Amino acid sequence: MKAEVLKAMQEIGKPASAGEVVKHSGLDRAVVDKAFKELKAEGAIVSPVRCKWEPAKK
Repeated sequence: MKAEVLKAMQEIGKPASAGEVVKHSGLDRAVVDKAFKELKAEGAIVSPVRCKWEPAKK
């Protein structure tokens, strides 16, 4: 699921909230929230703006 969330974030192309990722991907909100939590812990996503996230630049 994390890969699907990251893919959706890349397709959106700008910092996105969990709600925007849910709308874009069609995934359940609980799944997106869990993936966000895991991705944050891994450092795979960063928050340039409050409550918005984007994939980390590598």
